[in-house]
Amino acid sequence: MTARIFVTRKKGVLDPQGQAVARALGRLGFDEVKDARIGKFIEVTLDGDRAQAGARVEKMCKDLLANMVIEEYRFELVD
Repeated sequence: MTARIFVTRKKGVLDPQGQAVARALGRLGFDEVKDARIGKFIEVTLDGDRAQAGARVEKMCKDLLANMVIEEYRFELVD
């Protein structure tokens, strides 16, 4: 199975990279863009039991993949 993990900055935490992208899109004529947030997408292929996979991915995120002080994450398991 595959875990698709999305890591983004928490609301209220400055995202300078996202701000730069939003400004650049505005300069390119995409005036409808008011904000952009930049994050990470991580795909992990897993062996084992689906019931345990969620707990293991949760631990991966907390221990390494996300900085819990400034980032949040979500994931989905796909067969």
